[in-house]
Order: sequence, then structure tokens, then C-alpha cells
Amino acid sequence: MLLRQWGNVDGKNIQSGTLPQNGSGRFSCVDEASLDYIRSLGVTHVWYTGVVRHATACDTNGCKSSNPAFVKGLAGSPYSITDWFDVNPYLADSPDERMAGFEAMVERTHKAGLKVITDFIPNHVSRDYGAFSPGPIRDGLDANGHPVLGACDDPAQHWKAENDFYWYPGEALKLPVPGDWEEYPAKASGNCFSPSPGINDWYDTVRLNYCDFHTPTWDKMLQVVRFWALKGVDGVRCDMVEMVPKPFCKWLIAKIKEEFPDFVFIAEVYDREQYASYLGEVGFDLLYDKSGMYDALHDIIVSGGSARILSWNWQFLGDLQGGMLNFLENHDEQRIASDFFAGSANRSYAALYASALLNTAPFMLYFGQEAGERGMDAEGFSGCNGRTTIFDWWCPSSARHIWNHIHHGEKLPENEALVLERYRSLGALLGRDAASKGRTFDLCYCQGEGFDPDRHFAFLRAWKDDALLVVCNFSGTDADIRINVPEEAGKYLGINVEGLSRTVSVPSWDAAAISFFCGTLQG
Repeated sequence: MLLRQWGNVDGKNIQSGTLPQNGSGRFSCVDEASLDYIRSLGVTHVWYTGVVRHATACDTNGCKSSNPAFVKGLAGSPYSITDWFDVNPYLADSPDERMAGFEAMVERTHKAGLKVITDFIPNHVSRDYGAFSPGPIRDGLDANGHPVLGACDDPAQHWKAENDFYWYPGEALKLPVPGDWEEYPAKASGNCFSPSPGINDWYDTVRLNYCDFHTPTWDKMLQVVRFWALKGVDGVRCDMVEMVPKPFCKWLIAKIKEEFPDFVFIAEVYDREQYASYLGEVGFDLLYDKSGMYDALHDIIVSGGSARILSWNWQFLGDLQGGMLNFLENHDEQRIASDFFAGSANRSYAALYASALLNTAPFMLYFGQEAGERGMDAEGFSGCNGRTTIFDWWCPSSARHIWNHIHHGEKLPENEALVLERYRSLGALLGRDAASKGRTFDLCYCQGEGFDPDRHFAFLRAWKDDALLVVCNFSGTDADIRINVPEEAGKYLGINVEGLSRTVSVPSWDAAAISFFCGTLQG
């Protein structure tokens, strides 16, 4: 969840509105009722996005404004960090006691039986990193003894192993937007080596310098992750790890796991050819399967691509399946119910069941998705693009409805209630042994009457006596599909498949999941 938008039910949702106008969720909004609701979906971990202090154009609620010239939106990006050892004041009931508020939220989450995930952005920080660190800053350390990135850099050198940033001696920064922010010499932006970033670049950030060998920056970033682990965080989602050297990631993971062996590292990785390396060699626990499962489902729904690609992706992954993190939405992607993707939640279920049930990979749910959030607001800096803004003060309507439903007993709109019912039934399925532990048998190769391999997808999951047959219909037509379950499926899964073959009726863009209890084969 984007924490600033959870529980923010009193804001006015004014386009480009300020924090006093549009409001913000707080740590205290993640209360017992919220956590009971989250757990009811079958969730095991909560990824709290936007916790760490970031650049914002807000000057109220305990915040100090960064220069609006480089801040994206009035709220600012949660991925433009100004202090790695602080949390956002606007998230606290009492800004001066904000860290205590965060720690209490972590404690409540753990008490509810859930794990806590937060962000780790190794590639870049805000252009004004350290501006709000507790002073005075001496020998590169703030008043609390935490390292301040860039404080000891030599800006006369474009590159130096001891520098945290890349500098452009003799050149001033030229932002692609108007404003009075002065940076001389310029620092390289998060995604480009240039003193003149473009409008589509991450011009609100500066890139960190790692090298392929151990440097002081490595040690500083180790202190960052260790700080949050000591706060009770159970893992981190690591942003854009392909932009930092693999040797650093491998070293960092090993060092943290020496002290916190159960700490989870999730990597945002896009190159499928590198999956095996990031799991095996580097040591990440989970990887986004963005360029595999997500892109395949997006192509099927948006461009009419063939469902056969799901089998190809599954075969490509092989033993890597369990190391994937599947999803249909996150803060970067368009909402599946948006006009830019499926068009409505009712056209998302085939993709949902395939993504969540095809293998033992965990499934990530973005808040509001379970009520069919469409992301069709034009919030301000973020226009109407099918995404929920990360740059503006806002609250998606579905999140507002869910909050009022679980806290005040208000009825959800009928369409949202029906979507939530489907997601809760899916959560129950994911708790079954067949889904959480079972092996997968792709049935697409042996189907006949009524089965279109370009628009239909079928597979079997089984664990001991528990079996689950899943049939997905990616066509615009309701279908009666005769599903054949061959003997080799039973041999592979170790179950008795007699009687599993049947005709399954699947509505357009929907899925059927049929549970079986069958005798385990011997030998």
C-alpha cells in the first residue's frame, strides 16, 4: 500500500491540491481493523510504500519543503529520498515523534501475524539529500552518527571511488522545468549521466556511485538496510537493482543475512535472461516477473496476444518459478481495471487466476485492486493515465470505500463488493496446499473440443490429496470447454486423476478453479 493514501478519507481530492486540502494517511491508520481486513485477503506480508523521508513541496505537518523546481508534484516521489534514517513527518500524528509512530505500526503489524516490507532504493537519492538531516554534519556524519551521502565528496572530480555521487565540474545543472534550484557543479541524475536531464528523466534524483569493487558507498548503504532491520522490518523491495553492480547486491545480502537470516530481499528486475543470476549468484529471495508473467498477461488482454505465451514463460522459468513475485498491479503499472488495461475488474479474473495460481510464486496485491480500483483520476502532476498517483496528495475512491466499510460499516458499492468477494475466495484458494505447495501440470497441449489454445489456458495443481484444476478464458465469449486430464499428469503429480476430466463452463474473461480431493498414488 501507498501509506499516505490509506485512511485518508477526509481529504477533498482537489486536483493538484495541497496537503491541508487533500490530506494524508498516517501510521496510526494502519490499525487493528485495517490489519484484520488485510489478513482476511490471505495476505502474509504488507509492503508499506513511502515510509522513508522523501523530497516534498509541502511545508506543513512537520515537513520542510524541498525546492519545488525539482520535486515531482506537491507530495513528491517516495523514491526521491532525503534522509535514509528518518520517516516522513506527514505520516505521524505527532511529527516530532514520527519514528515512534512507525515503530508502533510495525509492532501492530507483527501482532496481527503479518510481516513488514519497506522500500530500499539503492540507485539514487533526492537532489537535496542530507538537507534535513539532524545537524551539525561533521566528518560525513549527522548528529545521530548516521552517514550523509555526498557530504565528503570531492565535486572537482567527475568520478572518484570515494565519492558517493557523479559530478560535472564547471557545469551547472539544467533542469527540464522552470525554477530557481541551483546546483553547481551538477550531479548526475538517477537514470542518466548528464548535467541536463530530460523531462522524462528522474531529474528529482541523483545517482549513487558504487563501482564493481568495495567502496565507502557500499558501507553506507549497508548501514541503511541494517538500520531498518533493527527497527523490525522483515524485508525490503529493492528498486531498480539492475542499475547497481551485482557484486554490491551480493555483498549486501550476505552481510545482512549474517545478522538477520530471515530478512527478505525482493528485486525489481526486468531482464528475464538475468533471473537465474539474481536468484542464484546474487542471492535475492524473490524477483518481479515483470518481463515474463506480467507482460504476457498484458499482451493477451491489451493486444490480443496468444495465451500460448503463458506456457512458454512457465517453461522458460523452470526451477526459478518459486523465486518469482507475480502481480497485476503496483505503483508503477496501470490498474488492470483502467481503460488502458482490461477496462474493468470483470475482465481481469482470467489474468488474476493465472498469475496467482499457476505456480508456487507469491502473488502481490496493490491496495484497492481487490475492489476494482480503476486509477482513472487526473490527480495533478499525475494525469489520467490509469495509475494511482505517487506524486500527489490523494485518496483513490476504492481505498476510501474500503476504509469506511471496515471502520464504519458502510456498504461498499455493489460492483466493488462483488470484486472483493472474488478476491477473498482467491485468498482462500491460495491457502490450500495445492496452491501453496503443489506442483504444476500444464494441460494446454492435450485439449480438444471447445478449447482454443490462443484464448484459453488450463493447468492442474496438486499436493498429496489436494488438487486444483484451473481454466482461464481470455476470449470475449463464454465457453464450454472439455478439459482432458491425461494419465501422465497423474503420474507427474502423484495423484489419481480418474474422474478429473470434465466439461467446464467459463464466462468471458473469467476463470474457473475446481477443487478435488483424490487419493495419492503409491510408488
